[in-house]
Amino acid sequence: MATSPPLDSSRSLAPARAAGAAKRTPAALSSTSWSPRQELTVADWVEQGRWLGALGRGSGWWLGDWLRYGTARYGDKYRPAAAVTGYDVQSLMNMAWVAGRFELSRRRENLSFSHHAELAGLRPADQELWLDRAAAGGLSVRALRLELREARRRVADRETLREARRGRTPLARSTPPPARRAQPKPVCPHCGHPLSQAGT
Repeated sequence: MATSPPLDSSRSLAPARAAGAAKRTPAALSSTSWSPRQELTVADWVEQGRWLGALGRGSGWWLGDWLRYGTARYGDKYRPAAAVTGYDVQSLMNMAWVAGRFELSRRRENLSFSHHAELAGLRPADQELWLDRAAAGGLSVRALRLELREARRRVADRETLREARRGRTPLARSTPPPARRAQPKPVCPHCGHPLSQAGT
């Protein structure tokens, strides 16, 4: 089982600057943009990409852990958290749920938060199996979702086959018997008056 240590929160994620470099960071961030403040070397540009990637991959975990701390300590705080972060309540609840399903030691730095979210509903042993598989195969989130769906379909097919061998197919149990066709009521051939069943 390949696990990665959690990010060291005492260490800054900001790109390191060479000694003697300007105190300003080489790029500016806003809620809608990244823009360089100066001409960047290839090394600076790559370092900025590493930093931005770490921010993107880590934000779901950070928010999930932050929410779990706040709700454990102060009670349900999803609405205030939504106001503070700009995320909707459901998204925040999802982040906290995923963070709660994976202890720090089981989170894989080489897989995204979204990979983990796809597997959060599984038992821990199954999560580990699929995390290993996703990491070894370099699966995208979409590919992981498709493989999971296919695996679930195969399990359902095996269960259907097992039930059919026992003579209890799920289909037979869930399908109601066909409705009987109503027989036409007998009528008098002379006047058309309905006749009782006993009288026929």
